[in-house]
Amino acid sequence: MEVRFIGSGDAFGSGGRLQPCMLVTDNETRFTFDFGVTSLIGLHQQKIDPNTIDIVLLSHLHGDHCGGVPFLLMDAMLGSKRKNPLTIIGPSGIESHIKQLQELLFPGSHIMEPKFTVKYLEIDSKESIQFGKYKVSAIDAKHTVTTNPMSLKIETDKKILVYTGDGELTETLIDFTDKADLVIAECYYFDKPIRWHLNYPDIHNLKAKKTILTHMHQNMLNHKDELPEICAYDGMVINI
Repeated sequence: MEVRFIGSGDAFGSGGRLQPCMLVTDNETRFTFDFGVTSLIGLHQQKIDPNTIDIVLLSHLHGDHCGGVPFLLMDAMLGSKRKNPLTIIGPSGIESHIKQLQELLFPGSHIMEPKFTVKYLEIDSKESIQFGKYKVSAIDAKHTVTTNPMSLKIETDKKILVYTGDGELTETLIDFTDKADLVIAECYYFDKPIRWHLNYPDIHNLKAKKTILTHMHQNMLNHKDELPEICAYDGMVINI
C-alpha cells in the first residue's frame, strides 16, 4: 500500500498545512481517510484525479475531517464529470450530515442528481464492513461526542492500517493498534494534555510496528525535528 498525505494539518491551518486527508492506494482500490475542506485543493496540487478515489472513510463529523466531501461531490457532478461509483463510509448519521452540509454550502444543490452511484455506509464499533478484499472496522473514540467519533482500521490478508482520527488515549485504542503495520496518529500538542486529542506523551502507548504523526498544532510542530517518530507533511508518501 502507498499512503500519501494530501493534508497533514489541523482544523486551523497550523504551519500552513492542509486539513486531514490521507490517500491510500494499492493494486485494486484507492481510498482516503478523512476529507477536510481543503482536500480537493490538495489533490489538484499533487496532480491526483479525484475521480480515481473509490472510497472515502470518515472518522467523525467535524468539518476539517468531512467538510470537503460536498466539494468532491459537486466537482464530480459539474466539473470532472465522474462516472464511476463512490462509496462514503462514516459514523452514524453520515448521509444526512453530508447532504445538509452540501445544501448549506451550495444552496439549491439538493435538486441535483449525480450520474454516478453514491453509496453511504454507516460503521460503528459493533460490526465491521467487508469491501472487496478490505475489512473495515471501527472503535468509538473519546472526542466531541456529537461528532460520532471513531478510530478506523483497514485489514487485508497482508497488511493492517489504523487511523486514530481525533480522540484521547484509551485502552481500547491501544489494543486497536496492536499488530498494525502502520498507525496514522493525530498528535496535537507536545508538552501538555489537550482534552479530546492524542498528544505526544500518549504516542508511545500505541502498539503498531510503525507510527506516523499528523494533525499537529503549532505547539507540536515546533518540536517535530527533535523527535524519533516520523512527522507527516503535505505531499509525504510512505509505502507499507
